[in-house]
Amino acid sequence: MDGTLVDTEPFWIECEGALVDEHGGSWSSADAHSIVGFDLVDAAMVLRERGGVQLEPIEIVEHLLDGVIGRIRSHVPWRPGAAELLAECVSAAIPTALVTMSWRRFADAVVEAAPAGSFRTVVTGDAVARGKPDPEPYLKAAADLGVRPESCIAIEDSPTGVASALRAGCRTIGVPHVVALEESPGLTIIESLDGIGVKELEALVA
Repeated sequence: MDGTLVDTEPFWIECEGALVDEHGGSWSSADAHSIVGFDLVDAAMVLRERGGVQLEPIEIVEHLLDGVIGRIRSHVPWRPGAAELLAECVSAAIPTALVTMSWRRFADAVVEAAPAGSFRTVVTGDAVARGKPDPEPYLKAAADLGVRPESCIAIEDSPTGVASALRAGCRTIGVPHVVALEESPGLTIIESLDGIGVKELEALVA
C-alpha cells in the first residue's frame, strides 16, 4: 500500500521526524529509509533504539497512525497508474488483496478512497503474527482469496515487501519508489505502474 498504491512514505517520514524531535532524539533520512516496508511495531522499536523515542512501541505506532491518517483524509496521493490498474482488475473480475504492514485503521482510509470493490480481502500488519519480510502476510492473502500463492502476482515497492512476496512463492513485480530494489530471481522490476494494465501484468510475469 504505502509507496506502491499511495505515496504516503513522506507522511510517515514527516511524522517519524516530528516524534523524534519531541523526544530530543536524532532521525536522519537514512534512518527513515531503513525502515520502509517494516512491520509497524518493528519500525517503532527502531524509533526507540535509534531515535530515542521514550514510549512503548504500541504507543509509537498509534501516534504515527494518528498523524498519517489525518494527512491521508485530507489528500490521497495515488501513485501513477495505481488507481487505474485497480479499476481494471475490478472490471475484469480479478480478485485482489491488499497486503500491507500498516494497521487496519489506516488501511481502511485508503480502501475507502480506492475504486469500489477493489479488494476481496485486506491483510494488515496487526492481523498477522509475523510481518514482512516473513511470507505469512502473502500466504494469508492467497488463502483468503482461495488460490495458490504461485497463481498470484504481487506488486511491491520495498525490499522488505519483495522478500515477503518471493518467500511466499508469488510472482513479484517491483516498482521502486523511496528505496532501491536489487535484482532477484522471480522479481521483475519496472519504473512505474503508469500504463500498466492486466495484459501488461500478465506479459511481465509470463
